Amino acid sequence: MRVVLDDGGSLGVMDTRDAIQEARKRGLDLVEISPNGQPPVCKIIDYGKFLYEQKKKAHEAKKKQVTVQVKEIKFRPGTDDHDYEYRRENARKWLNDGDKVRAAIAFRGREMSHRELGSKILKRLTEELAEIADVEVFPKMEGYQMFTILSPKKTKVATASKHTSVAPNKDEEAAKPKKSAEKKSEPKAKEVIEKDPDEIF
Repeated sequence: MRVVLDDGGSLGVMDTRDAIQEARKRGLDLVEISPNGQPPVCKIIDYGKFLYEQKKKAHEAKKKQVTVQVKEIKFRPGTDDHDYEYRRENARKWLNDGDKVRAAIAFRGREMSHRELGSKILKRLTEELAEIADVEVFPKMEGYQMFTILSPKKTKVATASKHTSVAPNKDEEAAKPKKSAEKKSEPKAKEVIEKDPDEIF
């Protein structure tokens, strides 16, 4: 049987036995990298090192992969303050961990005629978590449930840069004209108005 030997960029067709002997001579392994080729393609490499590098690449790819989960908290129209606060703190923790939160109000029987109670709970929740969460899905009915989905705020970097610019360097401040400073502050004010959580409902 003959194989194509990929030897550091140069290709050559040779007998399988000769390829194995060449690999042994170098103290390396003959590894089949394309078995479906006609003839198959082989490479002379350190197989242990190859496996280690493959494992390392897979590990690095897994590290970079961000998995976002959607976690759910459930309320009833008559949920008391203590239960509400407990669920709200769970939602806060999940949002801080980078997960999304689906907050649902379950209605039963006659409770369907008092949907405003569910709206109140979801409105209160979104207002109290407004500093760390954005509304991804606005409150809506789905069967006997009213729900909303909150996702972690993406403006953490913007707020961090806002805090650093609170105390500017005096020399830099004197060098810059006042008009440019006014222009810079205007868009920040607009951004806050656009993300007013009261506009949710």
